Amino acid sequence: MDSATTAQLEKLVRDISGQISDPAHRSVWVLEDGPARKLSERCARSMRDVYLAALNQSIWPHRYVRNRDILALEDQLKLANSRVAVIGAGGLGGTVILLLARIGVGFLTVVDGDVFDETNLNRQALSDTANIGVPKAEEAAKKVREINPAVEVSMFRKKINAANADSILAEMHVVADALDNIPDRMTIGSTAQKLGIPLVHGALAGFDGQVMTIFPEDPGLERIYGETQTPRNDPGRPEAILGVPAPTPSIVATIQAMEVIKILLDRGQLIRNRMLHIDLEGSRFDSFSF
Repeated sequence: MDSATTAQLEKLVRDISGQISDPAHRSVWVLEDGPARKLSERCARSMRDVYLAALNQSIWPHRYVRNRDILALEDQLKLANSRVAVIGAGGLGGTVILLLARIGVGFLTVVDGDVFDETNLNRQALSDTANIGVPKAEEAAKKVREINPAVEVSMFRKKINAANADSILAEMHVVADALDNIPDRMTIGSTAQKLGIPLVHGALAGFDGQVMTIFPEDPGLERIYGETQTPRNDPGRPEAILGVPAPTPSIVATIQAMEVIKILLDRGQLIRNRMLHIDLEGSRFDSFSF
């Protein structure tokens, strides 16, 4: 059939939805993923459109049922209409991307000009032995579509810089900094500030990590790094000396993803005007106020 109107789509979603008993034995109307995919193809509408047609009628896509006690229906809808840019698809970015896709952020933009190599296999969630040499942004987009076809993902197989940052970050609701060098962090920090977009910063070295959320009206990354910028490939930078073992990017990225979610839903206490320092080996989480 031709592309269905929203009203037609909502009726068709109602027709294929049904009641189930959730883990707490409560009745809930859900839309199963298989029928939703068939409906998407039949009506020439995206899976995101199908999910929105369900959520707008208080019908939960089945994949989100385990969200519903911590997220209201309105929260899930807000996430589905949110736009997040993740700059870097490596150790931090790969995990941030996967978590945001699973929770249902509707639009993800992935920016990374690098390809996977064997040294990524110790920690990067998107890397495996089969995709060595594959562009990270390309693999991220592929994985997102496999995990949650209701998330629309765009990718840029390039480094972000002063010339392209404005066009890449325009219209985003949040930017996640998953980079590995200070100059590029400063570029996205100043661009996000200029465009009025909150930035969630994350960094790590060894078993230590840090997270900070910066709103456009806040002082920027200069609070942490000052005016002197370490060159991108400086052999003396902390991560080059201390390494990047698997647990650290996983936990830093998880906290970053949670900051993104809190910003989008306007809830919870943000790591704002302070920095969270994580010492995994010492089992310490310390907050430093500015």
